[in-house]
Amino acid sequence: MKKLVTSIALIAAMAGFSGQAMAAGEGDLAHLTEHAAQTGHYPILKPHEMDWSFAGPFGKYDKAQLQRGLKVYKEVCSACHSLNLVAFRTLEHLGYSEEQVKAFAAEYEVQDGPNADGEMYMRKAVPSDHFPSPFPNKEAAAAANNGAAPPDFSLIAKARGVTRGFPTFVFDIFTQYQQGGPDYIHALLTGYQEPPEGITVAEGTHYNPYFIAGQSLAMAQPISDGQVTYDDGSPETLDQYSRDVSAFLMWTAEPHLEDRKRTGFMVMVFLVIFSALVYLTKKSVYANKEH
Repeated sequence: MKKLVTSIALIAAMAGFSGQAMAAGEGDLAHLTEHAAQTGHYPILKPHEMDWSFAGPFGKYDKAQLQRGLKVYKEVCSACHSLNLVAFRTLEHLGYSEEQVKAFAAEYEVQDGPNADGEMYMRKAVPSDHFPSPFPNKEAAAAANNGAAPPDFSLIAKARGVTRGFPTFVFDIFTQYQQGGPDYIHALLTGYQEPPEGITVAEGTHYNPYFIAGQSLAMAQPISDGQVTYDDGSPETLDQYSRDVSAFLMWTAEPHLEDRKRTGFMVMVFLVIFSALVYLTKKSVYANKEH
């Protein structure tokens, strides 16, 4: 009984701390930062749940948003982060034509070979190639970034996320919440700020209460208002850039999300019909039998 009471109290305390972290104002931020530093529990603030077009059992990707996200990745993120698992040809799923994909791929160069002389050489990329890394190897990437190689972005939206805690995760089972990665990426990109009074961060790092591994990170704020020009008239703001690139990275991590949801829906319909048929069959078979 004591163990049960202790467990309930612990869960309630953790849930309460999560609620405080989500609703914290500037006055509470320093306290939460100190608490996180003492306990080792990060992030300091929980990401806000965003409204994504691909959320829920019937969600779909917004192709216009994915195209904008691709542009943000190309003009900003690709300077440091690779997309090693994404082939250029898959961009056709974003609404681009085959010719547009060929032209887009040709803007990149990839290493090929060896040639007849046994040497590697560079050539223009073709749709079957994958996005090339901005660095020749991990060692070069680490050397250019203070000893830490920037992570590949192919699966980052599925690899990053914040545990939502009890009882929220119970409801997530029924609401099909799977947007933890995009929520976190958006929160991180828009969460850079000056550290609260009395809080000191390590030299060369930048305070971000949404960072999942500490109170500050080595990456400076990568994007700001007006940095990327949109052709469709969408707002050129930090918030919009963050939304678009987060949605794009969700697509790179799960390009078949729409097909999976359609298949899941059909399976559920089949199971409902099958269950009804089984019930009616049982009722018919045993209707005239004595119990």
